[in-house]
Amino acid sequence: MADYVSNPDESKEYWGRYKYIYVLVVTTFLVFSLRLWYLQIISGSELRDFSEKNRIKQVKIPAPRGLLLDRHGKSLVQNLPGFEAILTPQYIVNLDEMAVRLAPILGMEPDKIVTRVQRSRRVNGPFATIRLKENLTREEVFRLKRINLDTPGLEIRETIIRHYPLKQNGAQLFGYVSEISKKQLPLLNELYKGVLKFEQGDIIGKSGLEENLEREVRGQDGVSFIQVDAHGRETSLRNPNIIGDKITDQDASHGNNAVLTIDRDIQEAAHKSFTDLKRIGAVVAMKSNGEILAWLSEPSFDPNEFATAISSQTWSTLINDPFKPLRNKVIQDHHSPGSTFKPLVALAALEEKKITDTQMVYAPGVFYFGRRPYHDHQRGGQGYVNVYDAIERSSNVFFYQMGIKLGIEKMHDYISILGVGQKTGIELAREVPGIMPNSAWKKQNRGEEWQEGENLSTAIGQGFVNTTLMQMVIAYNTIGLSGKVVRPYVIQKILDQEGKVLKENFPQVLRDVTQVQPNGVKISDRTFAVVREGMRRVANGDRGTARFWKIPGVEMAGKTGTSQVMNFSADQIYSNCMSKPIHMRHHGWYVAFAPAINPEITVGVLAEHSCHGNTGAAPIVRDVIQAYFQKYHPEVIEEGLKAMKTKKAKAPVPEPVPLLDGE
Repeated sequence: MADYVSNPDESKEYWGRYKYIYVLVVTTFLVFSLRLWYLQIISGSELRDFSEKNRIKQVKIPAPRGLLLDRHGKSLVQNLPGFEAILTPQYIVNLDEMAVRLAPILGMEPDKIVTRVQRSRRVNGPFATIRLKENLTREEVFRLKRINLDTPGLEIRETIIRHYPLKQNGAQLFGYVSEISKKQLPLLNELYKGVLKFEQGDIIGKSGLEENLEREVRGQDGVSFIQVDAHGRETSLRNPNIIGDKITDQDASHGNNAVLTIDRDIQEAAHKSFTDLKRIGAVVAMKSNGEILAWLSEPSFDPNEFATAISSQTWSTLINDPFKPLRNKVIQDHHSPGSTFKPLVALAALEEKKITDTQMVYAPGVFYFGRRPYHDHQRGGQGYVNVYDAIERSSNVFFYQMGIKLGIEKMHDYISILGVGQKTGIELAREVPGIMPNSAWKKQNRGEEWQEGENLSTAIGQGFVNTTLMQMVIAYNTIGLSGKVVRPYVIQKILDQEGKVLKENFPQVLRDVTQVQPNGVKISDRTFAVVREGMRRVANGDRGTARFWKIPGVEMAGKTGTSQVMNFSADQIYSNCMSKPIHMRHHGWYVAFAPAINPEITVGVLAEHSCHGNTGAAPIVRDVIQAYFQKYHPEVIEEGLKAMKTKKAKAPVPEPVPLLDGE
């Protein structure tokens, strides 16, 4: 074979192609060099931060909510430290296996854990954390920490638990907190735009003062950054410089505290008296300047259960209870006020000169209007009575006649200026206005003309009249103050963590009805004095319907009432109320203020289905007012007891006897 001989002329033919290869190599080198220079020099810091963030988990530090304190600084709502089990769906490897491991520790069914995680993934996405269980015990925390490293997606987090030391007592007033729902999230962010920012998983106030004070008591959440592994678990090693200067922990800031007008001692006295008698209904105690001292609604619930994830069984029990424990009966339920309405009608009759304080009116057992009989609560009637007697004995027939003389328009004009049939303005959501009817109201709401016979039922607090307990307390307080209608309030002031007053509420007189009102009516001091004397006799007179519930040294003035929950035939009117099924029993009312002259406190009690005001509600009013005077004026009680001991021995006072159904 001949040796291959290189031909220089042939190699010269490829020189042009080599140039393209050289250019391509050089260009590629320059591109990579420039890209490397850009990544390292220009974007180096940014990319380093980004890469570090891939190993960093941001953990929210919930801010403690502000405390709710009573008027003397006693705790009504507070915070406690605790632990919660958190799941992050994106890190869960085997959901079924994890559920089986967690279920016996947390006392939950595995399928319920699976369902909660799947629902959260579907509704909130895989990155939203799930509170599996709150308020963990020490044993639960210990057992969870033992399996934590082998359970991707599980985290045991320190948290703050809202605590309600009074439990069921006052729950509807204080409210409760719970996790924000997906539906609430955009609504609240719009409502508090520029002030508060809510995120999925936040704990918010859902009712009562917790809801109304969200802006004030909600703190500023903090944030902490931790190193995590590929499963989202915190690593055991921590380099203090790994995060860098641009990502730093932020401490949570505590919410502001709210000082309420509530007196915890009076609140507890009201709760004890009400629950000892096993009543259903509500209690309000208010200082004459509008400051709420006690607020009770029964049956109730324990808000601590909401703060630590209420069970479905408990929730079902609450919402299916026929007596609605979640409702705030003080301002959300309105009922016929019964005979507690009579002093208000008396004000109108006296001011319109349909009656004088000395004029006698015949009040038989049955009053006929047309051919229809209207019964008194006493079979034989009251005989001849004046306005003092009519209020003291609670004469139905007397007030039937006042209803005819006044007519619905006059009753509406006078009674509405006392606050009946309108919201009181208390700082709580979902207050209802009630109903103080007139002919225009009936035409608009029922499409019918007002019937003259309806004046009779209205005059004794039945028919279309519906009031809340709060409204009746305001109206009676106005009688005690001779015409001054006050605004009730329960939030005294807002304090920051240093004790600085940020906001403060003061007593406010909304109007003085001794002056001519926009509807053209007014009520004189003399008229108020006459009605007040009749109410004093209710509590202190020989035939007063609340005479059995006196307080040593303290004269009360008030009025009992019994309102029917359904109509009864003539032969059933005088039947034994307590023999009826509970849903057919009348409601018992008692509203009173003390002292009878220059009162300091007004208390109202609605005892649903208790049959009578004098036995169902009056003893609770007595207990609350007595607790007030024992705390703030013990010398008055002591002097009253001494006076009783110095009196000559008298015949034993008979036990209280339930009055008939019209009281």
